[in-house]
Formats: sequence, C-alpha cells, structure tokens
Amino acid sequence: MRWTRRLFTAGLLAAPFLAHAADPAATAPPGASPGPTATAALPDAAQVGAYVRKLFDDQKLAADGPGVVVLVARGDQLLYQGTRGMASIELGVPLAPDQRFRIGSVTKQFASATLLKLIDQGRAQLDDPLSKYLPDYPKGDGITLRQLLNHTSGVKSYTGIPGYMNNPIRRQLDTRQLIAEFKDQPVDFKPGERYAYNNSGYVLVGAVIEAITGKTWHQAIQEQVLAPAGLQQIVYPGEDRIVPRMAAGYSLDRDAGLTTAGLLSMTQPQAAGALVSDAQDLWRWNRALHGGKLLSPAMYEQMITPQGAAKAAGYGFGITAGTLRGEPKLEHGGGIHGFSSRLIYLPRSGTSIVLLRNTDGPGFNMGLAGTKLAAYVIGKPYPELVPVSQTAEQLQAYVGPYQQQADANAKREIQLQDGKLRWLRQGRPILTLVPTGPDRLGMDGNVGLVKVERKADGAVAALVFFGQGGEPGETGERWVR
Repeated sequence: MRWTRRLFTAGLLAAPFLAHAADPAATAPPGASPGPTATAALPDAAQVGAYVRKLFDDQKLAADGPGVVVLVARGDQLLYQGTRGMASIELGVPLAPDQRFRIGSVTKQFASATLLKLIDQGRAQLDDPLSKYLPDYPKGDGITLRQLLNHTSGVKSYTGIPGYMNNPIRRQLDTRQLIAEFKDQPVDFKPGERYAYNNSGYVLVGAVIEAITGKTWHQAIQEQVLAPAGLQQIVYPGEDRIVPRMAAGYSLDRDAGLTTAGLLSMTQPQAAGALVSDAQDLWRWNRALHGGKLLSPAMYEQMITPQGAAKAAGYGFGITAGTLRGEPKLEHGGGIHGFSSRLIYLPRSGTSIVLLRNTDGPGFNMGLAGTKLAAYVIGKPYPELVPVSQTAEQLQAYVGPYQQQADANAKREIQLQDGKLRWLRQGRPILTLVPTGPDRLGMDGNVGLVKVERKADGAVAALVFFGQGGEPGETGERWVR
C-alpha cells in the first residue's frame, strides 16, 4: 500500500495554462556526473515543453486547482521544468518550479540507500536478522534486513490495519511507539515466502538505521546520503518545522469536493514516507545514486535487482525495476495525505523524470503522464489513442464473460454501458476499452493495447492484453471468451 489517505472519482475543469519553463541552458546540478550526449533524433527542450503542456491539456489539469510540477532532464541537461496549478488555492498563489512537496514513499529510496551504505561500511549485512538490532521484536530472528528492504518480510503493514489511517495516524509517535502499533499483529506470511508492499518494513528499516548509527533515521539519512550528494532541499519536516516554499496539500472528497489534506502526524510515515523535496533535488538524487556516487557498484547492483519472492513484482530495494519501450527503467512512486509523487530514471540515456503533485485525489494520472513523458523523451513515444467509430452491434460483439487462459479461476467481464466498453475486474478499477482500428482496442488512461482474436465465423474468441502497448517481445495476457 502506498502512503495515501483515500481515493475518490472526481475532477477539475480545465483552465488556461500556467507554466514556468526551464532555460535550456540551465546550470547542471552541482557535483553531478556527465550524462549521455543528446542526439538529433531525441526531442529538444522546446519539444519536451510542448509535450508536457499537451499532457496537462489531455488530462484537463486546471490552473486554478491543485497542480503539478514536472522536471525532465537528460543526464545533466535540464530540458524542462514547469508547472500548472496552485501552490495555495486559499491565497491564490500559483505553483512555482522550486516548490517543495511531501514525496511519500519515494522516501523509501533514501532509507534503502542509507542502510545499504552502512552495509558498504561493514556495519551490517543484508542477511543479518532483525533481532540483531531490535532484540525485542517478536520472531525477529527469522526476518532479515534484505526482506525488510524488498517487502518480503510478511510483517503486517500498519497503514493497512483497519481504521488506522483515520484518527490513529494523527498521533505523534516515536520509533518505538510506532513499532508497538504493529509488532504483535499476525504476520501476513512466512518471511521470504512472497512479496507484499509494506510500510511497516521500512519503519523497521528506519529503526535498524537508528540502532546502527545511534541517531534518528532522518539524521542518518542526512549524514550518509543527502550531505554527500549535496542535497539541501530534501528534509524531514517533523511536526512543527517551517519548510520554505512548501506547497499546501489537498484532497478530493466524493461529497465535499476539494478539501484540505487529511491530518496526520509526520512522525508516523517515518522512513517509509516522511521526507519533503523539490523537483531539482530529486533530479540531483538520481544523478548521484545512479551515477555511482553513493554506493559501491556491487551494492548498487543489489539495490536495483529484484530477488527471490520480489522478483515477479520487479521490486529491488526502494526501487521498482522494469522496462519502458524496450529500455531499462528504475522508478518509485509516492502517495501521502495531500500529495503524490513519481521519480523515474532511464539508465540507458540518463533520463530523469520528476512529477510532484499537491493532492492525493484522482484527476491527474501521474503514472500515465510519467510513462508517456519518459517514452517521448527517449524518442520512443506511445501512439496517441485515436478512437474509431463502431456501431452498437459491433460493440455488442465484445460483451460477455472471459477467463484467463493461464488461470481459469481468473474471471473478467465486458459490459456495454452508455455506449462504451467497460472491462470489469474484480477488486480492481474498471477499464474503458476504446476501439482504435480493426480488432484493436486501446485503454483509456493507459498505454496498453488489446488485440482481438476471432473465430472463423467472425465471433470474438479472445482478447490479448499488452500492458506496454505491444512492444517487441512483449508477451500478452490472453483472456478467452
């Protein structure tokens, strides 16, 4: 579970664009290593800026509501940094490029790198038991630091305890008190048995860091990774620290509409999600971490390489490893009361994409925007979703139940609602499928592609889903009618 309060379906009306474009000749971040040289085949700063504005327009991001800061860089070259929306709706203050945001679970990357650096220094080992550092933790001798880092510990995530994200999350707790909230909860599974995203695991990472260093988790992060990388805008706000240029956070409530962010004590996200940053320092972080300035090559390789039960999920240590248009992609997202974030790094071109948003509600799809923008910047854009008209009879041909070929117990259904095809998925959001050509369906709000297979008589036999848009070598997920 990501650090977030709640999700509702609501939106904001489009309004005139408001942005602050970066100077293409902007100075590279201090201490950053040289990146790859841009080629003529790749989009330049002006083209990237135009594409970001199109993404804002496509998703109808309003200039008078909560907004987004976007930064795009290729190596040490800043291609674009711009905004749309308000830093404070109450005061009528537009977002500025240097605004600071809560980054939620992107914090895990910093906590992970700190613990890995301590391991590099010989002060711990990945397969040390938790009990070595927290001797009173129940059955801590069966949980390793590796399992905490890659979400395979089985420890109950405290943010998933029923009711916890309401009033309990508002209390000010120290590390010991926070651990007491979940340590006696039943485990979800035997350590190492499977993967489940887990905020408690990173609270324990923070506690291990404190046990090793004798300092608070955030002081250790500051000394071990932030200061060496020259990062001054990434801070722990605590309960009462005044953070200059901090954007106000907002939520979207089904009944009340736009509201201020829900209350929580920032002592509780701890090493799982409590840091604050601006976009430029996240870019600098990418350059330092992935440029070999913080960890040994062997430890960095462990960080970005999913292992064991976490391999199927693509989760390393504070980083999700995957591919984008055939290229390696390293990323993490974050959601916390009033804010959401996304940090992407494409190692082949040294591309950094940073998106920071000051609302936790729906409206601007950060995942879709980040994926499409990253693909565009590396010169491999996803095709635009261009609907084609089909008759009611043609649409009706898709309607019915389906089961996954690889798992007959996995069921789905297509319904025709208000002239649109709805892909109903138990326990998951409904997808809208859009005809884009002969036996081709796009996914609204997604880069995925569906290929339609028919029988000899023309009836629909199966749908094959390609989550990455049918990239070369991508294996589709087949659902049989």
